[in-house]
Parts: sequence; C-alpha cells; structure tokens
Amino acid sequence: KGLVFFDVVGDGAKVQVFASADKFSDYAGLEKDEKAARFSALMSTLKRGDIVGVRGTPGKTKRGELSLFPTDMLLLTPCLHMLPKVPPGSSGLADKETRYRQRYLDLIMNPTTRSTFITRTHAINFLRRFLDMHGFLEVETPMMNAIPGGATARPFITKHNDLNLDMYMRIAPELYLKMLVVGGLDRVYEIGRLFRNEGMDLTHNPEFTTCEFYWAYADYEDLIKFTEELLSQMVLNICGG
Repeated sequence: KGLVFFDVVGDGAKVQVFASADKFSDYAGLEKDEKAARFSALMSTLKRGDIVGVRGTPGKTKRGELSLFPTDMLLLTPCLHMLPKVPPGSSGLADKETRYRQRYLDLIMNPTTRSTFITRTHAINFLRRFLDMHGFLEVETPMMNAIPGGATARPFITKHNDLNLDMYMRIAPELYLKMLVVGGLDRVYEIGRLFRNEGMDLTHNPEFTTCEFYWAYADYEDLIKFTEELLSQMVLNICGG
C-alpha cells in the first residue's frame, strides 16, 4: 500500500518513521504504479542496522504516536551483517561471549550498556571538576618505570629499544605524586590507567582507571568530610537525587 513503519535510533533516543510513497518529493508527478515500484525498491534496500538519512516533517499518527513523515530518504551506510534478533521478553542481546567480544554490538542492542558508558564519563568529569574547584592541580606522571613501586603488585614488563632497557608499566602513581607534594605542590591528583599483571574476573581487569590525590596538611577527618561531599554531590549531579 506504499506505507512502511520503522524506528530510527540515535544518541539514545528512538523515533518512529512513517514512510509513505505519496509524501516523497522525488515521486511527485509519477504514475501510481511507478511510484509504488520505486518506493518498494527503496524500502527493500533498507535493513536493520543500516545508517540512514531522513528528511521530513514531525507529526503524530492516528494512534497519537510521535513520528517523522519523510519526504526524502537516503541509505548512508549499509549494515553488512544483520543484527541479531532479540528474543520475545528479552531487553537486548543476552549472550555474554558476544557482548564482551563485540562491544559495538552490545552498545547497539543494549541501551543499559550505553547508559553505563555515559554514566562513567559523567562521573570522571565531575570528579575532575570537583577536585579543580577545591584547588587541586591535575598532573600526569610516567606510565613506564625503571623500578615498579607505589604498591604491591606484579607489573607488566615492556622494552625500551632506544635505551635497551626493560621497563615496567606502572602499578600506581603514588611515588611520583608524593614527589610533587615534596616539591611544593600541596594539592595534586591524577586520573589515569594502572596495569597489574594479576588475576582477572568480571570485576577485576589488569588494566583499569584510578584517581589518586594528595593533600598536604590535611588529616583523615578532613578526608572524611571531603569524600562525603564529593560522593553526595556526584550522585546529585549525575542522578538528580
């Protein structure tokens, strides 16, 4: 009948597209049969997972659902591998092996995974702003060390070809940050990656992000108040309550 419904998803939002052959500007003036044939040919090229461009006007269907009524559509990038179908009653892709090995597919199929990525970014951004507002200076310390230190952990070993020297991926930034405090930088912090060549499970990854900060002349009571304020404001800022 020259009507096709489908959903377009982007930036975490979804909108229904109500495609009608009669609305397409390119088909204006064509005979009914030719219009239907061209519309059908266009729709047959579109598959789940394709990236499409849609131009049209917003409106509501007879059932009151907000939709986009296109006057022009274009296939921008085809999806060469059909997206897996979600079983009835499931909220998304469930197979853990597929999810962790094909993270892009996990992001497409599972909105909660996308939400986790976004929340993590918001948390790190807030942490950085909070420390900056309290007079802390963000620094970067070496990722490779001649001697692993700052924590008790088994390091990853790498090779510095120019110096012909074995180096160790850092297991903690503690020693360098303390050197900066000794040098007169009273409030410093670093948000960065650590590498520990040890056990691995769902909650422990050999490569992970940490935040370490050092505050001269403060005691544990200062840190208790500071941490309470940090966490309460972070929750309020990210979750709204």
